[in-house]
Amino acid sequence: MPELLFEIFCEEIPARLQRRAANDLKKAVTDALVDRGLTYESAAAFATPRRLTLTVTDIPARSPDTKEERKGPRVGVPEKALAGFLRGAGLTSVDQVQIKTDPKKGDFYVAVIENKGSAAQNILSEILPKIIRNFPWGKPMVWGDKSLKWVRPIRAIVASFGVQNEEPQTISFEVEGIVSGQTTYGHRFMAPDAIPAKRFDDYVQALERAKVVLDIDRRMDIIKNDAEHLAFAQGLELIHDKGLLEEVAGLVEWPVVMMGTFDKAYLALPEEVIISTIKANQKCFCLRDTSTGKLANKFILTSNTEASDEGKTIVAGNERVILARLSDAMFFYENDLGTPLEELLPKLTEVIFHKKLGTQAERVERLVKLAGEIAPKVGANVADTKRAAKLAKADLVTQMVFEFTELQGLMGRYYASAQGEKPEIAEAIETHYKPEGPTDGVPNQPISIAVALADKLDILAGFWAIDEKPTGSRDPFALRRAALGVIRIILENELTFPLEVEADLLSFFHDRLKVLLRDSGAAHDLVDSVISKTSSDLLEISRRVDALSTLLATETGQSLLAGYRRGVNILTAEEKKSGTKYHGDVDESLLTGKEEKSLAGAIKIARELTSKLTQNDDFSGAISALSELHEPVDVFFEAVMVNDPDAKIRENRLNLLAQLRDVMHLVADFSKIGG
Repeated sequence: MPELLFEIFCEEIPARLQRRAANDLKKAVTDALVDRGLTYESAAAFATPRRLTLTVTDIPARSPDTKEERKGPRVGVPEKALAGFLRGAGLTSVDQVQIKTDPKKGDFYVAVIENKGSAAQNILSEILPKIIRNFPWGKPMVWGDKSLKWVRPIRAIVASFGVQNEEPQTISFEVEGIVSGQTTYGHRFMAPDAIPAKRFDDYVQALERAKVVLDIDRRMDIIKNDAEHLAFAQGLELIHDKGLLEEVAGLVEWPVVMMGTFDKAYLALPEEVIISTIKANQKCFCLRDTSTGKLANKFILTSNTEASDEGKTIVAGNERVILARLSDAMFFYENDLGTPLEELLPKLTEVIFHKKLGTQAERVERLVKLAGEIAPKVGANVADTKRAAKLAKADLVTQMVFEFTELQGLMGRYYASAQGEKPEIAEAIETHYKPEGPTDGVPNQPISIAVALADKLDILAGFWAIDEKPTGSRDPFALRRAALGVIRIILENELTFPLEVEADLLSFFHDRLKVLLRDSGAAHDLVDSVISKTSSDLLEISRRVDALSTLLATETGQSLLAGYRRGVNILTAEEKKSGTKYHGDVDESLLTGKEEKSLAGAIKIARELTSKLTQNDDFSGAISALSELHEPVDVFFEAVMVNDPDAKIRENRLNLLAQLRDVMHLVADFSKIGG
């Protein structure tokens, strides 16, 4: 069957857009093919700085014929209604429709519409230009005096279609004066001439000869492997950065890896500053000395060309730029060190946090107060915690953080340490932003914990107060991340820290906790069973879920759950029938059989133990106490008829089941557990 080769050749596509654009192209074309009745076997999309490419294999030569029955009005309707139906079905006479009978609705008209299939080449010539014109770039640009919106000017379009043993044909169309064809172009500098492009396999090989590696993942592998080999040869190791690797691979069509050097004097800078400077300004990788573990004064760069001088000029150019940038960084660093963090605090009055929530200086005042209140609850020194909160945002007005915002907190730690602050205060300044993502660690020292919790709770309470809450997928202030940060800090440090927040914000925490627990493997119904609207102790919720999961994974737990359901079903039915709510007031003198006496005694013991253990946060123990009920519950239902003819005995037994329900609800609402 025929294969499609489709390429849009243009000026440089930004690296950050390439992978998504390739995926969008693949989806747009394959969806359009399927919508038009054309199947396919496989599809693959690729991107380089100068092209988006798609190959789709085993497309049928034409779409199938289709037949559609369209139901019309009842026989006998006014002529206007019938005429409208005929026009909609593309028919001209009532003789062209059928009459069918419905036993309930009577006779009605049916139009049988037959659609002949179309040649795949014709279908492609319709859909491909539409896909180009409507491509989802997000913020495309209009170039020149043309109406086409594309990320960068398009220079050529390849649209080739054909079977393996026949000459492929061009899918003919035109987009803003650019006519589709079977010609592409190689590397801009090393092989800029035209290249025939008819079949994908030949096309890939021709591009390779013309110094273009089509697959971004292969370009990434080339850069990574060559960089590692260069580093190893000099006793160094590459500092891996997946995001930078993807970006660099999106900047070159023919990656050539080289090594450069900078003055050792700049190693006096914090290594994060060096890495950020070299990465941000030159998209280069830093290296570490394998013998010392320290940063080396060398870097890896990736060129897009094989230079005649073996890259000496390219390396020298990168070295000059990096030298200048590191010199700037050293200037910023030394200037910042000369000003104590506390002296920078007045400048925070000039930094707006949010127009409705005030300046960073006002925020710092809130942080100091809140962190001081949290400190005793997490075992932190109050005075040191307030000091850390006071200085936590000071580095926002340093020259270094102004230049590299990603170093906020970290530079504060460096400056605080150099200026004689206590190590635990310096650490809190750095870590109070953490965790910043699902793989980021959480603060684990008391002062750091207190300041980090204060930072996130202030953000959440503030934005809730001004009604700027997340909606759907929209979360411009990263409030979901802040809530997850609070949850992770509490759970991973095993903190008993009830959240004193408004009901709506507490519900938001519950939703984030549910997501976190479910992602860690907890069943959704177990999570729901232990959370109430007023549950404010997140660690307690997590422990209850763990203990409940352990119980229900056993035969004993499943037996107890079955007994609970049986009892609650009986209770529910009787309460509905009688309109009476059973509250568990059991008259022991009416317990006639040993089985119901045994259950009553077991419930009493379980209630006392469970209440005591839950108060001491021993949920595993509380669950264990509940598990002792399974045998007396099983024996009770085997031997005792709850709905005794004697009304008083029946009511007493129903109250006994109410006691069973209530004691189990001390740990979780078992009615919410499925399975």
